[in-house]
Amino acid sequence: MDLHKHAPQAQTPPAVAELRASDADRDRIADILRDALAEGRLTAEEHAERVEEVYLAKTVGQLDLLVQDLPAAHQRRQPPTFAPAPERTTRAYIPADPDDNVVAVFSSAVRRGRWRAGRRIHAYAVFGSVEIDLSESLFEHQQILVKALSVFGSIDVRVPENVSLRGTGGGVLGSFEVDHLDAVDPNAPVVHVEGWSVLGSIEARPKRGKLVADILDRVQRKIDKVGLGDGSLRKHRDR
Repeated sequence: MDLHKHAPQAQTPPAVAELRASDADRDRIADILRDALAEGRLTAEEHAERVEEVYLAKTVGQLDLLVQDLPAAHQRRQPPTFAPAPERTTRAYIPADPDDNVVAVFSSAVRRGRWRAGRRIHAYAVFGSVEIDLSESLFEHQQILVKALSVFGSIDVRVPENVSLRGTGGGVLGSFEVDHLDAVDPNAPVVHVEGWSVLGSIEARPKRGKLVADILDRVQRKIDKVGLGDGSLRKHRDR
């Protein structure tokens, strides 16, 4: 009995040229053809004909045939290089005593507008709500800490888009949500939000600049005036 006849035969993987072409493969070939046109290696008519064939090709091999006479097709593709991320300032010394206390017990408390943000802000919400809006604040310190505690309440922190935002905390039958943000400028202020929520919520995220919000408001008012709007722009602004 010839066992070799009944032994399972290993399947040979298809050659790369036989693989179905993807959109990324087509885009790569189209880029090579575009550069060849710009360098004068192809005429406008030749370029148009080959581009049309690019989007009719079904396999990688058919695509490669369209650029085999161009030098760029035979150059080794270098892996992309990425610039290192800028260094982020580590947490500097922040005093233990708060510069500002924002407390809401069965009530609400708000800090917003043009105010000087201290290095340490304590926020307490007990069956109440606290809003701390730093989007127009004067940042006299590079590091700011918001210490938050929410019990059956909510604490909402807003920061400008051009600062860094960090968060450390959690929730007990509650939520703690911080949208981490890295400013482009490594020397930009850093706002740290730390805290716990018990059957409550703590949220921190960047806020759109006032100029953008004002423009959206004016557009929305014009739409509302003619009865065509449903407040969608204002909802988008408040995100």
